Amino acid sequence: MERILDARALKCPMPIAKAKKELESLGQHDVLKVLATDKGSVLDMQGWAKANKAINLIKQETETDESGRAVYVHYLALRS
Repeated sequence: MERILDARALKCPMPIAKAKKELESLGQHDVLKVLATDKGSVLDMQGWAKANKAINLIKQETETDESGRAVYVHYLALRS
């Protein structure tokens, strides 16, 4: 199952804080898709996943929303 966390317009460290809370309620094979507009979230998510061996950062992408701003998409899961 994929769950979406909309963290757009939130500044560091809120995307990670909210992602941490959401990951606590995910099942072992679920994926959390985090949407963020804070450019710093890219390196923040990488560092958080590297420091926390329970978190698997599956991939990151950059998309553009309807107003033309960049949206940084992070796919996270719990390691089994």
